[in-house]
Amino acid sequence: MPLKNYSVLKGRPINNRLATGRSPHYQVLVSANGELHRIAINVQSQDGSEVQFLVRSRFEHPITEALAALAEGVSPAPSQPNGIALDYVRGNLMQPWELKPLPLSAAGPDNDLNEKLDAYVQRAMADEESWIYAFGETWGPENDKADRYFGFRPGRGIHDIHMNQGNPPGRFAGDNGPYQDGGLIFWFPREEQWVSVFLKFQTQAWHSDDASANPAVPADPDHGGEPHAPVDRDRIPPRDVPDGLVRIIAALVNDTHTPERETVTLLNTADVPVDLTGWSLKDKQKNAMPLTGTIAAGATLTVAVQAPVALSNKGGIITLLDEKKIKVHGVAYTKEQARQPGRTIPFQA
Repeated sequence: MPLKNYSVLKGRPINNRLATGRSPHYQVLVSANGELHRIAINVQSQDGSEVQFLVRSRFEHPITEALAALAEGVSPAPSQPNGIALDYVRGNLMQPWELKPLPLSAAGPDNDLNEKLDAYVQRAMADEESWIYAFGETWGPENDKADRYFGFRPGRGIHDIHMNQGNPPGRFAGDNGPYQDGGLIFWFPREEQWVSVFLKFQTQAWHSDDASANPAVPADPDHGGEPHAPVDRDRIPPRDVPDGLVRIIAALVNDTHTPERETVTLLNTADVPVDLTGWSLKDKQKNAMPLTGTIAAGATLTVAVQAPVALSNKGGIITLLDEKKIKVHGVAYTKEQARQPGRTIPFQA
C-alpha cells in the first residue's frame, strides 16, 4: 500500500550528521514550532548501488507559492494533483536524464551525495531566515524514547526522502503510489532563491501506472538494469519509450486578446518524422486533448490549446503523452513567468 503518513515538514535546520557506510543516511535536526524533528535522507540504496540525484539551484515551479504559505511544522500532503504533494513524473519536476548517480562519499571536492546535501544544509543553518521543507513519511512521536542521533525526546521525524514510485516487485513494491514522492526544498528569502534536491534509486522505474504507480514499462536487460527502455531511434514509437523525443519548448498562456488564445510549441528532436496520432497534451488539472498530424524531423509544431485543456495564468504544468499514455516530456511554469500578457514562455529543451 502507499505511504501512510505522507507529509511535508517545514522548519529551521539546526544540526546535521554526515552519512557513513554503516549508517547510509544523511541526518538533519530541524526545529519547528518549538518541536524537534529528524530528517533521515537515504544516500545509498539497500543493494549498495549509487543513488541518482538532481539539485536545482534555481527551482521554479508553481508549488513554491503554496509552500511559502505553509505553517511551520508538519502538514499532511494529500496524494493528489494540484496540491503540495510531490510527484517527480506527473508534477513535471524534472526530466529523467537529469538524474545522475553519485556515491555516498568519495575523495575530492563536490563529488558525492554527502557534499551535495551538506552544502545547502550548512548554508540554511547559517541563514536564520531560511527554511527547509522535507517531503516523505513521518514517524513518531516515539513515547519517551530519545532520538538515536540527536538525543531529543520524544523521537520523531520524517524519512523516505526520495522517489516513492516505480519500485519493482519485491520488498519495496508496497510503497508505490502517485503523488507521494520525497524530496528536500530550501527557501532563502534574502536571495529570493528556491533550491530543490531530488533523489531516486536506480532500481525504480521512471514510467509508472497512474493508479498504482507500479512500473508501467518492463525492465530492459540491455539498459544497465534500469526498468525502462531507452529510445531506439531506428524504431520510432510505439516500440520504444520516447523520453524527450518530442519536447515542449514554449507556451503562450496569457494572451493579450479576449478570449485568450493559448498555444504549446513542440520540437521533434528525432532525425525522422513523428506521427502524433493518438498522442495528447495534459494540463495541471489532468484534462487531456488529443493531438494529430506529423512533425517533420527537427521541426517544430505550434498547437492551439483546445478545451477541456486550459493553461492557468497562475502557474501550471503541461505534459505530453504518446499513444500508449506514456509520458514523453513535461514542463512547469510559475505565476511570475505567466505574468506578462502576450509573452511566450520558453522552456529548456
